[in-house]
Order: sequence, then C-alpha cells, then structure tokens
Amino acid sequence: MIYKVRRGVESYGHAIGILLIDCSTPFIPGDVGNASTYNYPVIYKTVPGVTLERLINKGDLSLTEKVVETARELEEMGVRAITSDCGYMLHFQRQVAAALHVPVIMSSLIQIPLLERTIGGDQKIGVICANKKKLTPDLLDVAGVKDCDRIEIRGMEDKPYFSSPILAEEPELDSENIEKEMIETASELVQHHPEISSIVLECSNMPPYAHAIQRAINRPVFDFTTLINLFHGASFRKPFNGFY
Repeated sequence: MIYKVRRGVESYGHAIGILLIDCSTPFIPGDVGNASTYNYPVIYKTVPGVTLERLINKGDLSLTEKVVETARELEEMGVRAITSDCGYMLHFQRQVAAALHVPVIMSSLIQIPLLERTIGGDQKIGVICANKKKLTPDLLDVAGVKDCDRIEIRGMEDKPYFSSPILAEEPELDSENIEKEMIETASELVQHHPEISSIVLECSNMPPYAHAIQRAINRPVFDFTTLINLFHGASFRKPFNGFY
C-alpha cells in the first residue's frame, strides 16, 4: 500500500474528532472529554469562544463559523466522524454537517428519533439534560424530534453537586454525589412516567454515571458514548473470525 502525506497534519490514525467547548471542567473516565473513555484513538480541538454562557444560555449562532472552521481542521486530520462534548452543540448540527464530508454527530440527542421507532405508541423516552429550560422544542427539532409529547425531560441545573462543576465551572467534582443526584433524577422520572422505555443522557459529562442509572431503573441508557461507538464501529469494520 502507498501512503501519502496530508499537509499540515501532525499525527495520524485518529478515529474520532471531538470538538471541545471553551470551558474548565474535570473530565473523569467515561466523560467524552477523557481519552481513556475509548478503546480507539480520538483527537480533540477546542472551539475558542464557545463558552457555556454563549452556548447553553444564549444559543449564540454567531459562533457558527468558528465551530465549522475547527471541525474542518479535525476533518483534515483524517478523522472518520466528528462529535462534540456538549449536547447543546446541537445548535450547529446542520451547519457543520453541511460543511463537512464526514459524519457529524454534535449531540447525543440525535439518537431520539431512532429510539422513537423502536417503541410502541404508549411508550415514551426519558431525557436527562444539564439545563431543561434551554432544551427548547426548536433545538429538539434540529435533533429530528417532531413530537415532543413522546419525551419526558428532566434537568440537572438545580442539583448542587452536578451544577457546581458542570455549569458553574467550579474546580472540584464530587463524582459519588453526582452519581447519587443522577440516580435520584432518573428514578423519579420513571416513577412518575413508568411508560418510559429508555433514557437518553444529553450532557457529555453524564456517561460516567450511565451504568449506575441503568442498574437503578432497569432500562436502556443512551448517551454520547453509545452514539460515538456506533459511528466508530461503522467506520472501522473488521472481518469476522470463526469457523464453519
């Protein structure tokens, strides 16, 4: 096989490119921003100016060109798919997907339309997000959600152990207490809505708690990592081994 140089590229072999928002949060194992979360190589690039305030609170679309430009840099590195480390980067899903030639999966919420097609008409999907007020019907429409009556949303903005490091960017993260808050939120959600068949975690800081949530509510739990692994698996198919 003959290999050719990609000009301006410093390293090769990255499966997934991840756009980081411009914030300061501890990225623990399981977090999208922690490279040890994956069994394959990933590469990160921070989008300057995409702060929590401008992204989540304001939905500032003037940042679009910066997001597209940074995503293009990852594409030039040879990645097979591009994602982000915040579900509210969904604001830029359509623009980035239109500008690139590799799959773009800016938010875990993109999984909701798929899940809707796996359940009966009397069932619903639960969503746990960082800030419920900012997860508007217009934003869900970008994810492909056409019927908001089929989802039940709970936010973590009032949970002190979660909101302190994740939303207020305090420097310390108490993982054990965040896990308790996540379990409490998920348990209350399914208690009030037993028709919920599965849970989708919006925030990229939530996958470390997916196992504990699933154990507590006995339902499938989807998040950024399930979506990223899906696209990685489709991009790097391996031959089957066995016997006949």
